[in-house]
Order: sequence, then C-alpha cells, then structure tokens
Amino acid sequence: MKSRRDFLQKLTVGAGILPFAFSFTPNENPMNIFDDVQDGPILRVAIMGLGSYGNRVAEAMMDCKRAKITGVISGTPSKIKEWQSKYAIPDKNCYNYENFDAIKNNPDIDAVYIITPNALHHGQCLRVAAAGKHVICEKPMAINAKEGQEMVNACRKAGVKLLIGYRMHFEANTLEVVRLRKEGEFGTIKFFQGLSGFKIGDPTQWRLNKALAGGGAMMDIGIYSINGARYMVGEEPVWVTAQEEKTDPVKFKEGVDETITFQLGFPSGVIASCLSTYAISYLDKFFLVGEKGFAEMQPSTGYGPIKSWTNKGRLDLPHVTHQTTQMDQMAMIILDGKKPIIPVDGEEGVKDMKIIDAIFEAAKSGKRVPLKL
Repeated sequence: MKSRRDFLQKLTVGAGILPFAFSFTPNENPMNIFDDVQDGPILRVAIMGLGSYGNRVAEAMMDCKRAKITGVISGTPSKIKEWQSKYAIPDKNCYNYENFDAIKNNPDIDAVYIITPNALHHGQCLRVAAAGKHVICEKPMAINAKEGQEMVNACRKAGVKLLIGYRMHFEANTLEVVRLRKEGEFGTIKFFQGLSGFKIGDPTQWRLNKALAGGGAMMDIGIYSINGARYMVGEEPVWVTAQEEKTDPVKFKEGVDETITFQLGFPSGVIASCLSTYAISYLDKFFLVGEKGFAEMQPSTGYGPIKSWTNKGRLDLPHVTHQTTQMDQMAMIILDGKKPIIPVDGEEGVKDMKIIDAIFEAAKSGKRVPLKL
C-alpha cells in the first residue's frame, strides 16, 4: 500500500537541486538540542499499533539514549511475535486492544505511544491515562477539538503527561529558522506559505475511511501546514477561510476531503496561504518572508534530510533521524521536566484540532470563521 509515509521518504531522498548553492552558518552551534541529551533514567515505552509508522518509530528508538521499547499493544498476534523477537520484549509486556488496561500493574512500562487510526486515539488515550501511564499520541491527536480537549482533561486528572508526535518540533533546520525569526533576521514577518500534498494510492485504506480517519488529506498531511504556520510565524491565528475541491467523489466520499486551500489570519496582519491535498504530488514546502529576508524549506516536513535556505544562503543542517531525536527529547520532557522550544503537549494538539474544525466549517459555509485558541 502506497502511503503518506512512503511518499515522504521518497520525496526527501529525491529532492531536486535548490538555489543558493553557497552556504553560511548563522548559529555557531545549531545542533545543541541534540547534544543536550543528558544522562538519566530511561523512558520505557509500549508501542500501540505495529503498522508502518510504528515500525519506523521502533527502529529509530534503537539509537535513543533515553527511551526504550519495553512493550507492545496490537490486535495482530503475528506482529507481536515479530516484535518480541526483534526487540526482546517478554510475554508479560505484550497486550491486545481488549486487555491493555492491565498495563496499570506493569512497572516495565512508563508510557504508551499511540500509533493507530485517528478515530481510535481518543478512547485509547483515556484508557492509558486511567491506567496511570504517560501518553504519546501520534498526530492528529483526535478527530476534532472536543475529543482532543477530553484527552487533555483525562491526562491532567490522572496526573500523567500527554505529548503529541510533532517530530518537526525537534528538527534542526526547523528550530534554526524559528531561532532566526525570533532574533529578527527576517524583520517583521509578512507572509507564510505551506504546501502539503501527494497523490494517495489504495482507495480501501483507512485514511480514506471517514469513520477511522475523521476526514481526508487535512487530517493526514494538511495538519503539517497548519502547525507549521503557527511555529514559523510565531503567532496564533485569529481567523480562517477555506475552499474545497473534489475531482473524484468515488474515491473521496462524503466527509473525506481531497483538496482544501485555506488561509489563516494572524493578529499582526500576517497571512498564511496553505494547500492540503491527496491529489497532487511533490508538495512539501514552507516559505516564510519578512521585510528583511526569507526562509524556505523544501522538503519541509518529510523524514529527511530537510533542505533549507534563507536570503543569505543554504542551511541544510546535519540530518538526525527525526523519531530518534523526538523520543529522546520526549523522555526528557516526561522524566526531567524539560521545556521544549516548540510545545508538543496536548494543548498544542488541541489548537491544531480547533483550526481543522474551523477549516471544515469555512469550506462548507464559504465564510471567514473566527478562531480563539
């Protein structure tokens, strides 16, 4: 099955020649976040959902200093056996979707990383929280803001952390562009563009099933431009407009979006113009421009290497596997109380869900929808 995961990997490997072949180093130590993995206790993680992305996370975690796979949760016994062999997971740390509440009594598991279809996140998160374990949930955290807020509330009540799998919040080029923007290198920000899309394959996959996905391209790939607009601009949007186009109503049934263009308005007057689509390939680009300069990233959110440059030249900081860095940093957030440069908590996820809810509303009504994040 050709998925977004496959597409992002191929796109980043095959990135074309970009302008500004000369380079410069705007920060003497741009990789300091990666050098900052301090010795300390290990976060013991159970992976829930052993599909393609679950496998990617697991393989990346083999290089982690502060996080380790100690358990699995799956509805497929054969997958559990494979993972047990590969990651030396004992029988007592293996669960299915019916009995995983028993992790409450398992001291070998500190956190559960939920990597299942979107519509399952809410219920699974509530159960993990009730078991007293920290939750790491793949994005989108839920299928709407109401469910997302309920997840936040449940984790807060249980006294556990809820983190969302925003791997780009720890990526070196992303953090360097954010640093340059904060330090005024681009002057007053004026405009952001985010393009997120590819041609989706298998029409029977869960990402095209509204009951499991909660939507279509917006939930899967468009959320990158939503989230990116927020951390690149450095403000929270106050309104949204959107337009939807559907060329294949058989493949993209009611409630499953094929292509949506949307615009976000920010308090300072910055406008973000973004595209989310399952119908056009090779769309993975961020562009931020201010009065004094610009930053561009293409690929901007693929698995790497990320390619980036500004009006002064290339950045292209050294590539580190995103999921390795993410899990080490999340271990320090959970165990050490570390504060990330760009938030990855449940409240961050709810903000994106509020924007997605408003985009769907604006696409239907044709009107500008106010946002209060």
